[in-house]
Amino acid sequence: MPERPYTLLSCSVSLDGYLGDQTPRLPLSNDADFERVDEVRASCDAIMVGAVTIRTDNPRLLVRSPALREQRTARGLPPSPMKITVTERADLDAHSNFFTTGETEKLIYTSTARVADARARLGPVATIVDGGRRVRMRRVTEDLADRGVGRLMVEGGGVVHTQFLADDLADELQLVIAPFFVGDSNAPRFVSDGRFPWNAQQRATLAEVRQIGDVVLLRYALSPRFEDA
Repeated sequence: MPERPYTLLSCSVSLDGYLGDQTPRLPLSNDADFERVDEVRASCDAIMVGAVTIRTDNPRLLVRSPALREQRTARGLPPSPMKITVTERADLDAHSNFFTTGETEKLIYTSTARVADARARLGPVATIVDGGRRVRMRRVTEDLADRGVGRLMVEGGGVVHTQFLADDLADELQLVIAPFFVGDSNAPRFVSDGRFPWNAQQRATLAEVRQIGDVVLLRYALSPRFEDA
């Protein structure tokens, strides 16, 4: 079994590299791209988002298409992939969509010091996993592989994307560019400061460019494991 799942990062950003503005869920994509993302979700075993994304966006993280859900169940899979989040403090609302929607397993990786509290508050709605004194993404991905996750989709936010990229844990980046600027330095960015494997001396490999309505999809191969599907 691989030491970690095949991992793809999926993200939509403005022309100036922001994930949103000060309003909830700024629409950075369009319906045609949402359908594409739905297909990618349906192809994965698990979807991960950070705790900040759960608190600010309240995402459902489900496969929306009935046909895609039926295809998954016909293969003996749940209608939507497993949901995963990582949090140091585990200060999440058990009534958020992450926990209350979808017939699929939900995992919370949290620090050792917060495991007991997390199980007391969130144990009825999710499986709490001890991520160690400080939760590290490499340890999380290795544990997911042990649980049978072969294909992981990471949907943000910026902190999670930064951790995966800086630790060289991503095989593929799917970046959608919206045709407008946010223009607010206080808005959340795609990534924060970090030392990344791809720089001016080692460039990421551009695998695909595709226009989808008024947005553009850029697919980058980030490792030799990249699947050109």
